[in-house]
Amino acid sequence: MSAIRQDAWTEEDDLILAEVTLRNIREGSTQLMAFEEVGERIGRTAAACGFRWNSYVRKKYETAIQIAKAQRQKRSHIKKGTASVPVLSSVAVMEPADALLSKPEGFGTGEEGISIDSVIRYLRHLKGAFQELTRQTKLMEREILDNRDELLRLREENGRLGKQVNHVETDYRVVNDDYKALLQIMDRARKLAFLSEEDEEAKARFKMDANGNLERIE
Repeated sequence: MSAIRQDAWTEEDDLILAEVTLRNIREGSTQLMAFEEVGERIGRTAAACGFRWNSYVRKKYETAIQIAKAQRQKRSHIKKGTASVPVLSSVAVMEPADALLSKPEGFGTGEEGISIDSVIRYLRHLKGAFQELTRQTKLMEREILDNRDELLRLREENGRLGKQVNHVETDYRVVNDDYKALLQIMDRARKLAFLSEEDEEAKARFKMDANGNLERIE
């Protein structure tokens, strides 16, 4: 599959990258092989996957990486027949991104191995963090619903104001047209009055002299 994607990384992409990389660490494989596998699955280059892992994703899975490395050591011991250890792949893959699920105190991953008590404490830690994340998710969902209702209200208000603006613009055009027509009428009336005055002045005037004859007055 051609790796041609140039879009932003999604949470699902990061989760796939973390899951495959952690699995390769546990199984003793190389990270390069993990990046190539992820690239095939999500349509990106192995280099892009490696850059994303080292620059962003790896920092959110420090505890899971330590667990995976410890499991790799135990797997190696099992092959040599010197030790046995329970598989904790589900715990490693579920390592969350936030500090809520950071490594709890007393969770041992040293040479002495992982104790059952440590695993139980870690699982309880995960449970509490999951409950907190669930609560935060519900709060965010409620906020999204409130924002959606507010958005719908604002859209309705915007539509109503838009109609009012259209009505005002229509009224303005009508008033403006009437005003222009009134100015034209007044201008014609003024011109007609001026012409009438000129006609009156242009009419000849006569008066009767002492002999009874009409005499034109200039």
